[in-house]
Amino acid sequence: MVPFSFANHDFLASPDGALFWRAERALLVADLHLEKASWFARLGQMLPPYDSIATLEALTRDVDRSDAVRLYCLGDSFHDRFGCDRLPERARTLLTALTDRIDWVWITGNHDAGFIDHCGGRIVEEATVGGIALRHEAVAQDPAPEMSGHYHPKLRLRMKGRHVSRRCFVMSDTKLILPAYGALTGGLDAHHPEILKKVGVGASALVPVTDRLLRFPIAA
Repeated sequence: MVPFSFANHDFLASPDGALFWRAERALLVADLHLEKASWFARLGQMLPPYDSIATLEALTRDVDRSDAVRLYCLGDSFHDRFGCDRLPERARTLLTALTDRIDWVWITGNHDAGFIDHCGGRIVEEATVGGIALRHEAVAQDPAPEMSGHYHPKLRLRMKGRHVSRRCFVMSDTKLILPAYGALTGGLDAHHPEILKKVGVGASALVPVTDRLLRFPIAA
């Protein structure tokens, strides 16, 4: 994890898309989209059914590394509101081990709005921590500092004749959009007008790598 600051708070970012808030001992992730593969399978599109296990194994590693005592999921934690009921035994074991171990907060998103949790944790629509609003989708008109998900931002570049795509955080003075953490999630280009409309001018794409944070200005 590599350090950076937002809204006068210090954080550590992981290449997987997790954010550790040192002062709060809290880990933040967005858009897990657990059980996305099983949702598609019900529609006849067969995908390898291991997305939830891969996502929760990665999340367990980030919790272990950070020694977090609280975790905020910024919405779309499940691909639909019945996803919790479809978790295979291994994924359910991983998830309940985490929700038993730490204070787990589900912030609802557009995919999982109305879901009833059977895996532990507590469900809220939004939260405010340290003066920062935590919600699923950014509110452009809100002047307060805010962290959100929803857009799955990725930075796409052409380097040495080939295209490179990486999960990224998108940050302006008061907005921070987290990348999708889920193993089976696509991404929206960080330069997309919908993202820029929410974060405003002066935004940057932040790409955590092993030993540093790469920053790329985003032109409006």
